[in-house]
Amino acid sequence: MASKKPSASRGAPWWRRGSAWKRIGLWTLISGFAVGVIACIALAIAVYSTKSSLPSYDELKSSPNGQMIRVHAADGTVLVSLGPSYGEWIKYDQIPKVMRDAIIAVEDRRFESHWGVDPQGLARAARFALVNRGNGRRLQGASTITQQVARTIFLSNKYDVGRKAREAVIALALERKFDKQQILELYLNKVYFGGGAYGIDAASRKFFGHPATSLTLAEAAVIAGLVKAPSHYSPTADAEAAVERASVVLDVMAETGKITAAEARATDPRSVSLAPEPKQNSVRYFTDWALPQLEVLIDETDAPLEVWTTLDLGMQRAADEAIRRNAPGDAQGALVSLDRDGAVRAMVGGKDYVSSIYNRSTQAVRQPGSAFKLFVYLAALEAGHKPDDMVVDEPVTINGWSPRNSSGRNSGQITLRTAFAYSINTIAAKLGQEVGFGTVADMAKRFGISTPINTQPAMVLGTSNVRLIDMTRAFASVSQKGVAVTPYGITRVTANGAVIYQHEVDTSHVLVAPYVAAAMTDLLQTAVATGTGRAAQIGRPVAGKTGTTTSNKDGWFVGFSSGLTTGVWMGRDDAKVVPGLQGGTAPARAFSAFMGKAVANRPVEQFETQVTLPEWQLEPEDNAYYAQPDNGMFVDQDGNPLPEDQQPRSDGTQQSQPAQPPQDDERLDQDWIDRMTGGRTPANPQQQPERAPPRDNSRQPAPADRFPPRDTGQ
Repeated sequence: MASKKPSASRGAPWWRRGSAWKRIGLWTLISGFAVGVIACIALAIAVYSTKSSLPSYDELKSSPNGQMIRVHAADGTVLVSLGPSYGEWIKYDQIPKVMRDAIIAVEDRRFESHWGVDPQGLARAARFALVNRGNGRRLQGASTITQQVARTIFLSNKYDVGRKAREAVIALALERKFDKQQILELYLNKVYFGGGAYGIDAASRKFFGHPATSLTLAEAAVIAGLVKAPSHYSPTADAEAAVERASVVLDVMAETGKITAAEARATDPRSVSLAPEPKQNSVRYFTDWALPQLEVLIDETDAPLEVWTTLDLGMQRAADEAIRRNAPGDAQGALVSLDRDGAVRAMVGGKDYVSSIYNRSTQAVRQPGSAFKLFVYLAALEAGHKPDDMVVDEPVTINGWSPRNSSGRNSGQITLRTAFAYSINTIAAKLGQEVGFGTVADMAKRFGISTPINTQPAMVLGTSNVRLIDMTRAFASVSQKGVAVTPYGITRVTANGAVIYQHEVDTSHVLVAPYVAAAMTDLLQTAVATGTGRAAQIGRPVAGKTGTTTSNKDGWFVGFSSGLTTGVWMGRDDAKVVPGLQGGTAPARAFSAFMGKAVANRPVEQFETQVTLPEWQLEPEDNAYYAQPDNGMFVDQDGNPLPEDQQPRSDGTQQSQPAQPPQDDERLDQDWIDRMTGGRTPANPQQQPERAPPRDNSRQPAPADRFPPRDTGQ
């Protein structure tokens, strides 16, 4: 009998026995086990190393939750505090049990049993990722309460694998150093609940108006529901969504045994009484405009900031009142006031910030009407014209466009001053054609107009949309003798007591020669003294210009006095007609009401040139200036003037017949001009000078009862 041949593998080491695939699998298992052991060792080293470097519990309690910003007015008064708000620190045993149970049930139901990272939660997250792969949705359900504490205190909200790994290591270290009660106390006092509220006490005070120590079950359910999406479920943002989310929290609490099903059914989140939101005022228009500028002014993103601004609270109150009292009932209003260096002293973006946060002083773009003639006359003055130059008011046609004056007649030879004071459209058109419409557009850009400017002939009447703050800036630059004025709202910023930003005013940019700015000021003060802007007088020298657009849709007045430049706009957001709205009426009155208070404590400043009255003698018909002096923007959609019989009245209706001339006993003589401008009546009324002498427009005019100021197209 043949003997059995011994197997080749018999006697071989165990790791060499079997097939090649078995050996590969075995080696894979061994390698995986070795890698796992090494990983566990590395993790243990990382956790205990992190544990040793963790701050103490008291230090964790005082760590910042985010950047807080306090905004100060010019006098140091705190205007608003933004960023995180903090309530009282509530110790674990003072936190209502319903609040602790609610947050554990909805955020981390295995909180009391895991070691900081929940394997079951990780499995749920992996399953969610597998189901939703490719659709860009984040992992969900993986973060425990301990991990959220780690992220809140030590990490950012940046979502990537590296951050999640660091979060897990810190969470494991926290569990090694602190007990569950301490971790939950940290969480409930530091997590973000929306509306700038960090911690349950801040949230309770914000949403319910009382400390967190007295939270009810329904209120606890509302707060616990906020963590998932604070901005979405906030009661102040969407009360219905907050109620629905709170109902989900109650169901989960019943499911996990934190409350009974009967308690869940008996608790109605709709019964929760919400604390009223504090009323916002017009100051927020200013802070909403100024604070975004911090992004380009400073790099500090963590330390609490103290922001010192230019806003004058007294002027702001006066501006708010002027807009609310003078803007027509169905219209909005806006006001911007700049000091001589560009400091914004007052800013009103609408009648009511609560009902509309849209800032019409910085965001709205509207047609300025004849206020745009500032740039036409600046270009003409720079080209060599003088205020006393003679020009001819006569019919003119430019590329098929024939502007008309609202009086329906032409006055022949008049001075440039007269043409500007009464906003004669034909003269503006001729000047624009002479210097070039592109030159006028360039002048507007030079003076800070940031919106597109068209170069069609009708542009001289203000057909291009502009912003109120840009127009105010342009007038301010004229008041500063042609030196560019740049609006600013932040004077300095401090962090931890150190100044990290200080504003510096740049006066090196000259836009036009001083003599050009002086001549423009000469024209502007004439328009207020006896032209379309008479309602803007405040008893001291004022220079300015009115503006009214088609069918009384927009009314403007922009002017300056005693180093302060103020722009006012009124109109409807939907650009519908506002009956009676003209630049020389409500906007000019609002300007006067505001400026009368704003400059009351400033010394009276005379302009370089005394006000000179227009060349009334050269007007061929005595009744010419009794007509509405400035039809400005009464043009059709193509920029062509409307026929005279279609010119709207001051109440927004169309005229059926031409305006009536004045009574026979009213003559356009020196006596009439003196009464209109507040001048003295000549001793001998029969003796009329060939030209009206220069006058000081600081005198307050007597009321013109029979012939009130009218302005239909500035």
